[in-house]
Amino acid sequence: MKELLKLHIGCGKRYIPGFVHIDQVSFDHIDYKQDIRKLNNFCSNTVSLIYACQVIEYFDREEVVEILQEWLRVLQPNGTLRLSVPNFEVITRLYCAGLSLEWFLGTLYGKIPDGKGGYVYHKTTYDQKSLASVFDRAGFINAREWDWRETEHSHVDDFSQAYFPHMEKERGILFNLNMEATKPTD
Repeated sequence: MKELLKLHIGCGKRYIPGFVHIDQVSFDHIDYKQDIRKLNNFCSNTVSLIYACQVIEYFDREEVVEILQEWLRVLQPNGTLRLSVPNFEVITRLYCAGLSLEWFLGTLYGKIPDGKGGYVYHKTTYDQKSLASVFDRAGFINAREWDWRETEHSHVDDFSQAYFPHMEKERGILFNLNMEATKPTD
């Protein structure tokens, strides 16, 4: 029996051993340089896990449902979609506690190369309730938070481990929302 794939979508510079890396920009570890909205090069039900950290906020809320439905297609039944996005609830709490707006600009608005000489920016933000709703609208079940310490990619320092103060992983405040959901079996 062929081993199921694990996809790291919108991976940028970060490499996770054992994952297939997909992004629109070129790095040595990228397996497929492509638009992440369509995964036509993958058959249905052939992926056990999709991981995307700080990716879906670059799409508007209607488009992201269609994208996640495409990702759902390639996942096997009971497969997992694991996302990490800026947590609007925590960001606003930190801002109201006195952190300067400048501290949040990158987190709120993002800025990444589009692979064509330009840049793309965040189009939306999420809290737990709104992200759970997106999962539901896309056809996923069992939306829940996940702890980066309990994943096979915990050694990869990405925004799923973003804390204030920076790198204060023991006593700091995690300002990314880490949620995952499951593809139904029927």
